[in-house]
Amino acid sequence: MGIEGQRIVRATGVFAGATLLSRILGLLRDISISWIFGAGAMTDAFFVAFAIPNFFRRLVGEGSLTVAVVPVYTDYLTGKKGGREEAFRAILGATILVLAILVGVGIWMSPFLVRLQVFGWKNAGTLSLTVNLTRICFPYLFFVSLVALMMGILNAHGHFFAPAVSPCLLNLSLIGGAIVSPLFNPPILALAWGVVLGGVLQLLLQIPFVTRRGLSVYPTFDLGHPAVKEVGKFMLPMAFAASVFQINQIVNRLLASYLPHGSISYLYYADRIFELPIGLFAVALGVAVLPSFSRYASRGDLEGLRAEVADSLRLSLFLTIPSMVLLIAFGKPIVAVIFQHGAFGPRDSVLTAQALLAYSVGLWAYGGIQVLSRAFYALKDPRTPVKAALVASGVNLTFGMLLMGPLRHSGLALANSLSAVCNFLLLFLWFDRRIGLRKGELVRGVGSTLFCSLPVIPWLLFIKGMGKWLSEGSSFGTVLLLLLGVLGALGIFLGLSFFSGSRELRGLLCGVFGRIPSAPEE
Repeated sequence: MGIEGQRIVRATGVFAGATLLSRILGLLRDISISWIFGAGAMTDAFFVAFAIPNFFRRLVGEGSLTVAVVPVYTDYLTGKKGGREEAFRAILGATILVLAILVGVGIWMSPFLVRLQVFGWKNAGTLSLTVNLTRICFPYLFFVSLVALMMGILNAHGHFFAPAVSPCLLNLSLIGGAIVSPLFNPPILALAWGVVLGGVLQLLLQIPFVTRRGLSVYPTFDLGHPAVKEVGKFMLPMAFAASVFQINQIVNRLLASYLPHGSISYLYYADRIFELPIGLFAVALGVAVLPSFSRYASRGDLEGLRAEVADSLRLSLFLTIPSMVLLIAFGKPIVAVIFQHGAFGPRDSVLTAQALLAYSVGLWAYGGIQVLSRAFYALKDPRTPVKAALVASGVNLTFGMLLMGPLRHSGLALANSLSAVCNFLLLFLWFDRRIGLRKGELVRGVGSTLFCSLPVIPWLLFIKGMGKWLSEGSSFGTVLLLLLGVLGALGIFLGLSFFSGSRELRGLLCGVFGRIPSAPEE
């Protein structure tokens, strides 16, 4: 593993560590919400309302703005182009203008956006509540998208911690909102105001780190600046390609609105657990590789890019395949321990675990998508990921409609997984045709990872059989059993990886403990 590879591992570790803290708080947030509100019409209303600006955040924020800014700003940072501060201030000004318009239109169109997602809802009171919650939540998009812009700038400078840790502030705000919810009428309004406060706090956290890089946060409204034009050129296709998962989630919510109430909540709670390994490994690696891939592309070093893409794919599969095995074999205990208390009962645990199982099948593909899409973005080619995303969205809609009858909400989650697999395979094929991939190395890496992951299953099934998960929920005994199962599985996997001479494990250890030169700052 070369210097860039070690930088990728180190950056992935930093981002994953901060993300882990955020995810822990996120789980506490969801535990608070499930404890106080359970799973029903009120939580469905909030989850739909929060999902609308959150979708646009993925679309406009880190889904497109972050990934568009990094390769463009890298050209200024590495000296290929001059005037990096002027470029940043112009991009900042253009972003503020676009976001102000988008938020205003979103608030105005909230009734239409809500109805678009929940055609199957008939209760006028639930619909009205959802619209009000959506209007309160929409300004969150403005603040968090500016966070995404600064995330791209900081990532290009080699700084990953502040952007990764900032979601902790949103989670804390929502926990606080759940606690004070009895003061609101209806109580669910407290969560919507917590969303807005969380966005403000996240933005305030980024500003000192940006100014330390010699950048002024006072915008200029120079829409004709070359950097603004270049970012704008890439943003639209990147927005769709990077946000296909969110588009699929909207389709799932729309279809789930025709299922019994609670289905949207089951998908949401399952997705929250599923997003833990996605955020820790897939997204963290995707964030880490983009600056390194962009440096190779900026220098025209396609051989170096090819090698780093192959190494990053192997690392992604090394992290996501055992995570997939864990969630498939141990999903019900995980759901019961995390969520089963208060208004969230055993039946809710079973139905949520079914959705989690279906989501988990495609976990490995999401990791590969993060790597391969970033490689195309570094090459300033957003069109190829768009084509793959279009096909994948069609797969999700088709299988969602076919599977929601026999499998209910779990069929929608499975359609999501099939869509991700399709997206990954298309990106893999097209990148191999364009630059080439070291397929032999990838096959050996996957084989080694599977060899070390599969022996984990008997251990997990043994621990699963020891616990009274649905009757005891999150009791002290089940918590200990859950920790024993997860830590034991981790030990088995890492032990087998060590004795089999896993290249990925050696690279991780080298990246974490080795001394690595800093990424170029100026």
